[in-house]
Amino acid sequence: MRVAVTGATGLIGSRLLPALLADGFEVTALSRSPERARSRLPGSVEVAAWDPTARPAPADALEGRDAVIHLAGENVAQRWSGRAKRAIRDSRVAGTEHLVAGLAAAHERPRALVCSSAAGYYGAAGEEPLDEDSPPGAGFLARVCVDWEAQARRAEELGVRVVSVRTGVVLDRAGGALARMLPPFKLGLGGPVAGGAQFMPWIHHDDVVGLMLAALRDERFSGPVNATAPEPVSNREFSRTLGRALRRPAVLPVPALALRAVFGEMSSVLTTGARVMPAKALVLGFRFAHPELAGALRAALSGA
Repeated sequence: MRVAVTGATGLIGSRLLPALLADGFEVTALSRSPERARSRLPGSVEVAAWDPTARPAPADALEGRDAVIHLAGENVAQRWSGRAKRAIRDSRVAGTEHLVAGLAAAHERPRALVCSSAAGYYGAAGEEPLDEDSPPGAGFLARVCVDWEAQARRAEELGVRVVSVRTGVVLDRAGGALARMLPPFKLGLGGPVAGGAQFMPWIHHDDVVGLMLAALRDERFSGPVNATAPEPVSNREFSRTLGRALRRPAVLPVPALALRAVFGEMSSVLTTGARVMPAKALVLGFRFAHPELAGALRAALSGA
């Protein structure tokens, strides 16, 4: 099976690529910096140049591939200045529009598009359990996710099966939210954020990879799929569990005002949350390798 991957050197891409290669996939990586990508990726990976915000994806890099996995996007975890918000939106919405334009130009098109999205689609939703049929929330990130998925769905008009993977907080000590949490928690300075009542939809990196592989192989996967663990927890419980895993106290609260002073509008992602459930994955029989938080954290911290 031949696949094209964008964002291959990112946090999820760097976990997904070895799994694809181990399963015998032939991989083409589309990268804004092809020379840097070649230096970081295995030699068996073909690399093609593409700037997602500047032009349509090269049709020859998509021609004859069985599927495309679209992971490219500007980092959300930064202060949301006007410039940052444009980059976050353009990299996802315009980038996906340009990818679909490349698919349209290909004669022998891929049969499937697995496109990254985010649990931020649901916005701040309190304690109500949410599945893939739940409506979108409000706010900047939710609006980006809605428009991002709408661009991906346009590929359906080309006869392409589209899966939008709404990923929660990925537990990976190599990067992302967990890597940022570790320094203060290791010093015993961690604790719940803004009271800690908000839910945190989390997932171990192995299960993100597993869901994407399942979406590639199983044609029953279509439309939005929540990539979150079956047992979402509150931020308070997450902090306690991480503290126990590190054998450190985790009781120092982080006030919402302090986060807003540092991160501005982006702090709303940290101070609010949603109880997102992976209903579709469970119905389709996907088995999570790390369904419970304590075990998932132990595995992530051990490097597994």
